[in-house]
Amino acid sequence: MRIRIDAGDLPGRSCAPGDRGPVPPYDNVHVAVQRRDRPAELLDPQPGDGAFATWTLDCTAVPTPAGIEVKGPYVQHRLGHRFIYLSWGTVDESGVFSMFRRAKLMLDAVPDAVLVEAARVGLLVGRLGLTDAHGNPRCARVVPPDIEWTAEATA
Repeated sequence: MRIRIDAGDLPGRSCAPGDRGPVPPYDNVHVAVQRRDRPAELLDPQPGDGAFATWTLDCTAVPTPAGIEVKGPYVQHRLGHRFIYLSWGTVDESGVFSMFRRAKLMLDAVPDAVLVEAARVGLLVGRLGLTDAHGNPRCARVVPPDIEWTAEATA
């Protein structure tokens, strides 16, 4: 199975989240999918001012007595919850990404019927906007209705 994240409404290349206080804004903001247990290993960083960003992740869908369990190199597993991290960071002149916040796309919030169908047809798609209510990069737990999960047949 694969998971595709389709993201729109990116917040821009510069932001000043309210929790930073009176310091300069973050510049050259990018977003990427973080590899499990390797925060510095990022999949396809995208500029924060893009019209759209998409990532496709290889994973496995394993039937268990509790339902479908999703595993893969970009699927985090903490405290009994599975999720995908979208990491926000700045990229300096030498190309170094410095994370300043993350969003957790909660896989345990995918409706059971959608997850079962995605395992059958091969693709789980999550669609979301990446700008929060304050115009900053979306962070924290992301669950429906802030993300829409669907099952789609692979090509």
